[in-house]
Amino acid sequence: MEAAGGNGQACPANAKPANLNFTLKDTNNRDVSLASYKGKVILLDFWATWCGPCKIEIPWFIEFQKKYGKDGLEVVGVSIDDTLDKLKPFVAQYKMNYTVLQGLDHDDVQDAFGPMFGVPVTVVISRAGKVCMKHVGLGSKPDFENAIKSLL
Repeated sequence: MEAAGGNGQACPANAKPANLNFTLKDTNNRDVSLASYKGKVILLDFWATWCGPCKIEIPWFIEFQKKYGKDGLEVVGVSIDDTLDKLKPFVAQYKMNYTVLQGLDHDDVQDAFGPMFGVPVTVVISRAGKVCMKHVGLGSKPDFENAIKSLL
């Protein structure tokens, strides 16, 4: 895990800017620009419906959106390879209360935050648009929550 918040620091001094210049479709087939979230703390999660660790993390992200959304957190899930007809029932079943975008055929978005050798890949981005934390695989709920709280 590339950490945020070490030594009381919310974001590493050498944090790179996040490339948010992408527009993807949400589960209602509407265009959503990642750049529209600038100025918020973003938890950007790359995941798939077939991914076991992703299913473990989703309830955490639902809780974070509920708990910290009012303070400026935006949880955004990017499904890397699922079609809309697979996504909609999955989002409903898991009662996902955050934006879910279709990343199928959008390797450019994955490459901007990659390389991605597996899922989930979770990125925490500061209000200033810096990548403060990136984690590949099943993360730690307290680590994600601490990173979020340090940036709000």
